[in-house]
This record gives sequence, C-alpha cells and structure tokens, in this order.
Amino acid sequence: MKKVERINIIMRYINNRARFTISEIMREFNISRSTAIRDIREIETMGMPLVAEVGRDGGYFVMHNSVLPDVRFTNNEVKALFIAFMATRNLQLPYLKSRQSLAEKLLGLISENQQDDLVLLNQILLFEGTNPHNPDLLDLSDLPHPMLETLIQTLLIDSYLFITIQEEKETKSYPIYLLHLYREKSAWLIEGFDLREEKKKIIPVDHLTDVKPYPAKKRVSRKKILEKLSKQEQALNLVLELGPKAIAQFKKYHPLKISISYTNPYQTTAILKTFINVNKPEELTEITNWLLFLGRDVKVMEMPEEVLKGLHERLCIYSL
Repeated sequence: MKKVERINIIMRYINNRARFTISEIMREFNISRSTAIRDIREIETMGMPLVAEVGRDGGYFVMHNSVLPDVRFTNNEVKALFIAFMATRNLQLPYLKSRQSLAEKLLGLISENQQDDLVLLNQILLFEGTNPHNPDLLDLSDLPHPMLETLIQTLLIDSYLFITIQEEKETKSYPIYLLHLYREKSAWLIEGFDLREEKKKIIPVDHLTDVKPYPAKKRVSRKKILEKLSKQEQALNLVLELGPKAIAQFKKYHPLKISISYTNPYQTTAILKTFINVNKPEELTEITNWLLFLGRDVKVMEMPEEVLKGLHERLCIYSL
C-alpha cells in the first residue's frame, strides 16, 4: 500500500474511534512502530486535532470526535476542475446529474475570489456544443440515453449480457460478451462478441431497450472468445509512415480503432497499420477525409486502390 493511501485510510480509521494506540495502528496496518509514529505526526500536521494521553497505557484520541479536515483546492486545481466540467457539457455523458451536484459542491467549497475567476472563465471559454447565449455550467440540456447508466451498472457486475434493441419496427435480442463501450461521432456504441453468431457486432446504445446478465450455463469462456476474434481479424491493408507533423495531427483526432507505433525514442516517426473495409462507402469516405486531415507528412507503404482513388478525386476537386 502506498504511503498516501495508507495515511488516508488511517485518518478514517482513527476518526471513527474514541481512542486508539500506536500498537493498534501497527497491528491494523502491518507497519513498524517508527512508521506508525511518522504517519500519526503527518496526520497531525495536516490539521487533524489529535490529543495524546500520557502514561504507560496512553494513546490518542480525536478532539471532540472531530471530522476530517476540509478539502482545500489550489487556484489552479479549481480552474482545472471547472474547465473539465465546462468541456463535458452537451456530450451525452453518463451520470450527468451527479456532475451537476459535484459542480454545486465545488462552487460551495471555494472562496469568493476563486468564484469570481470561474465566472470570468465561464464567460470567455466556449467548447464545442456550448450555447454561447446560455453558458450555464449546471445546465443539463443534453442528457444521455436513459439506458446508458443501466448498461454501465450492469457491466460493473458482468460482461456477459443479454440485450434487446429496437430497429425500426423490429425488436431483436442478442447474447453478447461486451468488449468495449465507447463514444464516437456523438453516439455511444457497444462493441460486443455475438455469442450466437460468434462474430463481432457494433450496436448503438440509442437502440437499446433492455439489458440483463446472460445465464452462466450458456456462456463461452473469455479465452475462447478472444481466440475466435483473433482468427477472424482481417488482413491489414493500410500501412503508413507518419512524420512529426502527421503525428501532431493524429493526436488531435483519429478514429477510435486506429493506433500508431512509434519507431524512435523521440516519438517523431510512427507506423500506422489498420484494415479498411472498402465495401462500406461511409467508412471509405471517412478514412479519405481523415487521411487528408493528416497532411503531407505521410509516406504510403500500403493502401487499397479504392482509398487511393478517393484521395486522387478529392485532391483534383481541391485543385480546381
């Protein structure tokens, strides 16, 4: 256990007791006497009002069973939290109502001068999706799909799910092993392994109507699922070498499933390898636009003819 974690736990331990001794701390946390004494002194330095009892059977107690010291934020920490809250507005994030209560507590903890700084920040900073005429930090104008939090709560217990979705006028149910839950293009998506069809499936959370754990007796082991997925992986057909400018663009934005491997210790060159399904027009258009976004600092090692043709047509349009 790390020192900071141990001290936090000790503070809670002693705050809930009328009296404690160094020996009790040693036994409870399996630490030496000298370490226990140093931790107690550090806790006193942090502001916890401990009173020592003199004598052979002496120990410590917390004055008037005082609570833990107030949490204090530096000016920069307050700004960092506030800007993080601002940046998440209108992103359909789960637990949005909890974010509202957190923001209220933050504003209640800080000084008037710090509050004035946040009011000014709220006036001058705008993020994507923010209404400049109503930049209210506590505004809950874009709540996520109601099933998103239910899905997350279920996933914390089990990754084997039986989900029901509504597609147009048809209702379908799938037993899946959830691989990832992610957000892309303003939509939450489930990437799962369909336990019946034994293949990967992408399902929009917006289509979800019900989710519950899948019966254990019908499950396939995670090891077997990963083995099947490994065998089903398509051959890589797009290989690029990125220079420093292209890497900088990549960091600004890249499709979720695409990653790079740096080829030197200074991270100034990298290799990108992925599979592009040229039979999907939407994916083809998206990758073409993104490759143009990367800029000229790219060396093509391998590329599907369809992608190359799309780039050529787009460049010809730009040159007109």
